[in-house]
Amino acid sequence: MTHTEPPRSPSPFVLEDRLEDRDGWREFLSGLDPVWRTVPSGFHDGPFLGNGGLSVSLRVPEGSTRLHLVLGDSRVRDHQDVGGPLWGGTRLPIGSLVLQTVGEVTAVDLRLSLWNAELTGTVTTTHGTLAVRGFVHAVMDLLVVSCRPLEGTEQASWTFAPQPARPPRESFYPDQRPDGLKTNPSPTSTIADGADRLCTQDLACGGRTETRWRTRTEPDGVTATLLCTVAHSRLERSASKTAAATTAQADRWSTESLAATHRSWWHAYYPQSFLSIPDGRLQSFYWLQLYKLACATRADRPVLATHGPWLEDTPWPAAWWNLNVQLAYWPLYTTGHTELDSLRTALESGEAGLLASTPSPYRADSLVIGRSTQDDLRSEPAGVPGHPDPLPEIGNLTWALHNAWLAYRHTMDEAYLRDTVFPLLRRAVGYYLHFLTEDDAGVLHLPPTYSPEYGTTADCNYDLALLHWGCRTLLDAAFRLGVTDPLAPRWRDVLDRLAPPPQDADWGLRIGRDLRLTTSHRHYSHLLWFYPLHQLDVTDPDDRRLLERSMDHWLGLTGELQGYSFSGSASMYALLGDGDAALRQLDVLLDDYVEPNTMYAETGPVIETPLSAAQSVHDMLLQSWGGVIRVFPAVPRAWADVTVHNLVAEGAFRVSACRRGGATRWIRVRSEAGEPCLVATGGLPGTRQVRALGATEEPIEWTRRPDGLLEIALPAGAECLITSTRYRQAVTVEPVAGQSFTRWGLPGAQQAPLA
Repeated sequence: MTHTEPPRSPSPFVLEDRLEDRDGWREFLSGLDPVWRTVPSGFHDGPFLGNGGLSVSLRVPEGSTRLHLVLGDSRVRDHQDVGGPLWGGTRLPIGSLVLQTVGEVTAVDLRLSLWNAELTGTVTTTHGTLAVRGFVHAVMDLLVVSCRPLEGTEQASWTFAPQPARPPRESFYPDQRPDGLKTNPSPTSTIADGADRLCTQDLACGGRTETRWRTRTEPDGVTATLLCTVAHSRLERSASKTAAATTAQADRWSTESLAATHRSWWHAYYPQSFLSIPDGRLQSFYWLQLYKLACATRADRPVLATHGPWLEDTPWPAAWWNLNVQLAYWPLYTTGHTELDSLRTALESGEAGLLASTPSPYRADSLVIGRSTQDDLRSEPAGVPGHPDPLPEIGNLTWALHNAWLAYRHTMDEAYLRDTVFPLLRRAVGYYLHFLTEDDAGVLHLPPTYSPEYGTTADCNYDLALLHWGCRTLLDAAFRLGVTDPLAPRWRDVLDRLAPPPQDADWGLRIGRDLRLTTSHRHYSHLLWFYPLHQLDVTDPDDRRLLERSMDHWLGLTGELQGYSFSGSASMYALLGDGDAALRQLDVLLDDYVEPNTMYAETGPVIETPLSAAQSVHDMLLQSWGGVIRVFPAVPRAWADVTVHNLVAEGAFRVSACRRGGATRWIRVRSEAGEPCLVATGGLPGTRQVRALGATEEPIEWTRRPDGLLEIALPAGAECLITSTRYRQAVTVEPVAGQSFTRWGLPGAQQAPLA
């Protein structure tokens, strides 16, 4: 039966956003701020700042008694054409600004304001106490730190301790240093004309990194403010000119004016979407990931490396394409933060690097990427199926293009689909097509390829799933674009005849045809059929049982599971609708793997795991695969109250919803692109009704299908409210009440009630 609901004017429902003003946001986020009552000693327990390029982490390192601000920048790397992205193209360290106090640091009382993206508080030494305030400017490559004596005889000044511009990987694998790799010169420190001090790091390739800083006294006569910038030029020396211009420009602005423009960016950033759950620790963790993501990348900055912009000792000083890149960007799509999508930028501009990564016999119609690259997407030559050297890990580009497809699906940006996603995916799938073989029964098979972090096997589930998804998506994209592609019959044939996923009756999905999962495996490369590709459908009872068996076996083999094993399995449990199990996995992640400042490490820092856990929270509260908007699909029983607002679903729908007392109260859906709208209403009791919201005068037509889904005719720009017929309360967006929790950071015994 088709229902026609009246336009908004007769309706009593008005959506009230109680976080609409800045005071509401400030109050909410301040209750989630991390604090430090103990002196941090390393990257994983200290405060961090950033703007997607320039970054800072704060600590008193072991063996020191002074505060260090360790500088990093995602654009600072070498550019030698020797040894690939991990050696000749490696990310490079910069050095530390050291706060030279009279006394030794004995205590701190610091707070990282998420709302303002500023660190404030006090530093106490054996000679007194300083008030400190610092931020990395949101839109300028500028670190601003103010220090003011509060008590005692403490005074402070700044020095710079440079780090040698050498490959971080050399500390772990010195025997692998390639022949022909030039040693970069030692840095030089000078005082420029005027107020600036600078450290210049010339590179053997002809490039330069320059760190430049000055201090000034504020109008109160006692506060000293540091202005510091880092500039990098790839093959010439223009970094010096850039750095000088930045400090000169900054010095023309008052500190309060710099803070105002910095805050303006962040105050526009957070309100694009909203989520509130009664689990205080997880809620704080979630918002810290959104802060971290905006510190780590922007659309005009390099693609995220494993460590983000904060370069510490690591054997992985590059972008890693067999899981790390993909997981790191997932939270962007549901939150609508397209301004952070540097992966899109890299794919749009990286064809030359991808071509260089592709074995030369296949470059005419194919693209593939190896395991690691820098921002140019140029890896060591990728492997060839059926050949053991180089390792045939060939699915990484196709998986990255699944992210690009998600970016398209959440925006419905047809230009991106036409100009980037479709042509790149066409060539990524084209690489697979060269190697398919046919057996006597007409089934198509892949020769041996490598399943990330496990082994090489024919009909590898990692690659079968990606090839299946790629062919299906190319057909969908061609239809949407109105393209008649000559390869379309080939893509359909692959879907019809591709080997089914190899599996065991008891253990579920295998690694591949010739390789069972018999030892602990941190990666879920063999499970991509289910998550995130959704090529096997958990609404089918047989597929559901297959995922359950596969997860039981995978997680039952312990010893090598790592943090992202738990964020990934949390999302898979959410896919199964088991919110309690999903929450248990996230609790293990937070209890056993996440560091005090929410960073994460496996040998070196790796940024993707905590970020992917934020996506796991999304998966518990909103899913939209397969053309259906699923509201509250996997809410744990402990979360009786939940609020989401303006989360983005595939099809470019903005979704808001409220759960109170264990039941869904209302759902609001706004269409940005006029796509077909199917909604699973997630525990909404009683008989449904759909009403118009907003300024539309058009009636809303909707149907409840036999499977329970609501099919709503919602043109672009229109929004509707879904409630039960007996619901007559206010439709309000506001945080939920939650329990006290120990703040992130190093808070001691301090507890934080939710605002």
